[in-house]
Amino acid sequence: MKPRLDEAQFNHAISQLPPRFGAEELSRILNLQENPIVCLEIFNWASQQPRFRHDVSTYHITIKKLGAAKLYQEMDNVVNQVLAVPYIGSEPLYNTMIYFFVEARKLIRSVNILNHMRSCRRLDCRPSVRTYNILFAAFLRRGNNSYISHLYMEPISRLFRQMIDDGVEPDVFSLNSMIKGYVHSLHVNDALRIFHQMGVVYKCLPNSYTYDYLIHGLCAQGRTNNARELCDEMKRKGFVPSGKAYNSLVNALVLSGEVEGAVNFLWEMLENRRSADFITYQTVLDEMCRQGRTEDSMWLLKELQEKEFVDGHTYRKLLNVLEDDFGNSSYRNTFR
Repeated sequence: MKPRLDEAQFNHAISQLPPRFGAEELSRILNLQENPIVCLEIFNWASQQPRFRHDVSTYHITIKKLGAAKLYQEMDNVVNQVLAVPYIGSEPLYNTMIYFFVEARKLIRSVNILNHMRSCRRLDCRPSVRTYNILFAAFLRRGNNSYISHLYMEPISRLFRQMIDDGVEPDVFSLNSMIKGYVHSLHVNDALRIFHQMGVVYKCLPNSYTYDYLIHGLCAQGRTNNARELCDEMKRKGFVPSGKAYNSLVNALVLSGEVEGAVNFLWEMLENRRSADFITYQTVLDEMCRQGRTEDSMWLLKELQEKEFVDGHTYRKLLNVLEDDFGNSSYRNTFR
């Protein structure tokens, strides 16, 4: 529900201001307001006072409070006032605008603010790596499948080239965003190209997220040898793969017929306190049964339960799946 103006609160707030207040005193009062409509009303009232001029702080506080309350239309009106004043602005203020327009799903408006920043003569208003990272994260959130990710990779790539051309040095978040986007859009070789440029072309090294995205992407393409090499490199550098990376690797190894390797990674994963999902357990056990190693699969399942990696409900569910798929009801009696 949209908050309403509390007249008493508004009157009390303006009564706290000195007769000839400035932007600093107004900022303090605005910051104290929990009701964003009261904050906006004070802001508008101050705009009509003779000899008063808003500064970056009063605009910034008002925009943040309206954006946090999802009052995007009211926020947009204040943003337009900022853009109309050439000498008002700062990088944090513009970043806040971009962030809340992203939250409002107004990506075009966000990019317009970015372009306004790029055209500013004042260096303290130009985009930073944080500005671009807000937009990278926004575009990546839109890509919930490979087709949509493919559509959004073009604007993400343009943004990245623009950032480099403007002399903004990417950080590990920027580069990981590119890698993640390429992986999700199934352009894994492009993701690897960015990876190999880290620490060489760009002044930052891969972190655990970098490796996790790449391992997942390589496994999705069945490139298990490359994925294993990256996993080994990752561990040598002191990183532990995420649950998603481990699950991807175990499943990919099973699908390529490397069951022993998959089982080894499964145990490594569990010992590193990463959770295997139901599909991973089922895939490993099913493939062992298909290879005629039904008894081995049952012993593996029993060991997983005994070591409390699999709870009773999951154990019974997996047992039912194995019995339905392979008809080994005798093993149910063995492991009850």
